[in-house]
Amino acid sequence: MVAFLNKAPKAYHNLKFINSPGGRSLRILTEYAEPLERFRKYKINHTIVFFGSARILPRKEAKQKLAEVQKKVNLLKKKDSKLERELTNAKMHLEMSKYYEETVELAYMLTNWAKSLKKPNKFIVCSGGGPGIMEAANRGAAKAKGFSMGLNISLPFEQYPNRYISPELNFEFHYFFMRKFWFAYLAKALVIMPGGFGTLDELMEILTLVQTEKLHKKMTVVVYGKEFWDKIIDLNAMSDLQMISPEDLKLFKFVNSPQEAFDCLVKSLTKHYVIK
Repeated sequence: MVAFLNKAPKAYHNLKFINSPGGRSLRILTEYAEPLERFRKYKINHTIVFFGSARILPRKEAKQKLAEVQKKVNLLKKKDSKLERELTNAKMHLEMSKYYEETVELAYMLTNWAKSLKKPNKFIVCSGGGPGIMEAANRGAAKAKGFSMGLNISLPFEQYPNRYISPELNFEFHYFFMRKFWFAYLAKALVIMPGGFGTLDELMEILTLVQTEKLHKKMTVVVYGKEFWDKIIDLNAMSDLQMISPEDLKLFKFVNSPQEAFDCLVKSLTKHYVIK
């Protein structure tokens, strides 16, 4: 009797190889091909992308946290510096929670508007998939009973996708640059809410692509909350110091309310993308 070796696994079934450094190019390719297949299936061509902090809380949760800390302070007989910092932070979370609620409102308005358009017009709210402003954007779309997308990223401290993303459009990425590619590729408009390093990174990357004409489409960029952003960046100073052109300041627009943002976005999207 002739003895045979067991068959080796085919390369695309060999998880040891797929998950090794040698399989990196294949892993990268799947983060392009699998989302593309789903976008085609659900006919997703236009997104309105919301960027903003994962740390901003809903108003109800922020109020509850402040009440809990205030109760601790009231029960304590003497001053406690750690508790005082906690109280200051809780008050700031409550102040910043307005941006969560306004994101919900804006995403709700945009989704209702998009649903009213005749096909093949289809503008989908898209977020980074996590908590905070990302959750608020998906929540507003869900409130309007519309589809919304979440492009989540796996992080060491585990950013889980929020519960308001449409299950069909829930994506999980390992590579930041592939996630950024899909943000930029489908987006026709950007809403930049208050945020940190990640939000600044995403804003500057898109502005760079628009400035250098690497995006061959009209991209409307609204920066929400001038009071906040004036404390963070001074792009006028960059222009004054000749680091950017004065015309570059026209690549985005500051807005300060859901209605102002909605009017700006709808006007631009209607002009450049709505098929009548």
